[in-house]
Amino acid sequence: MRFGSLRRPKPVSREFGFDRGLPIDRYYLESFLAEHSACIRGSVLEVGDDRYTRRFGGGRVSRSDVLHIQAGQPGVTIVADLARADHVPSDAFDCILCIQTLQMIYDARAALRNLHRILKPGGTLLLSANGINRTARHEGVDPWGEYWRFTAQSLRRLLAEVFEPNNVVVRSYGNVLAAIGFLHGLAAEELRPEELNFFDEDYEVMLMARAVKA
Repeated sequence: MRFGSLRRPKPVSREFGFDRGLPIDRYYLESFLAEHSACIRGSVLEVGDDRYTRRFGGGRVSRSDVLHIQAGQPGVTIVADLARADHVPSDAFDCILCIQTLQMIYDARAALRNLHRILKPGGTLLLSANGINRTARHEGVDPWGEYWRFTAQSLRRLLAEVFEPNNVVVRSYGNVLAAIGFLHGLAAEELRPEELNFFDEDYEVMLMARAVKA
């Protein structure tokens, strides 16, 4: 076995691949959002910022809101902790984009209950979560910690606790090569499409979910 330049205890990059191109997890995320872009319509809430609302919703979006746990962030219209978001109105949004957030919330069940509550009936939650990944946040050092790694099985069961099980679809993306590349901080451009698009359910780099409120 020749490891070449990957035979090293430290990663090629600690920036997830952002400094080299498109991160491998974002390659999978953007493929999923493009596939489900028709769901990004009407009144849309995105956690963190509105980059994917603008990119994939376009003219279908009539109102765009951004939720963040910290006040004073650019573009933020709602300040809330998703685990304790009682002040956010119920049945308010046609679509919610919860991207790379759930692993940062210790009480993930409470967050999912609130996401379900603030969706309109018939509204869609598009959610991403880490599978195989490096740790990005450290409690006591960063503004918030990072607490969970999910599997397709655990994410599906958590969503089915608040959404009708038949209205929940969870997909995993990745394979062993994509996982190695992602952990090293390689960019998607450094792998071939056929290497990225081979999916092995035993190596879940990225988890994507679509859940519709009944």
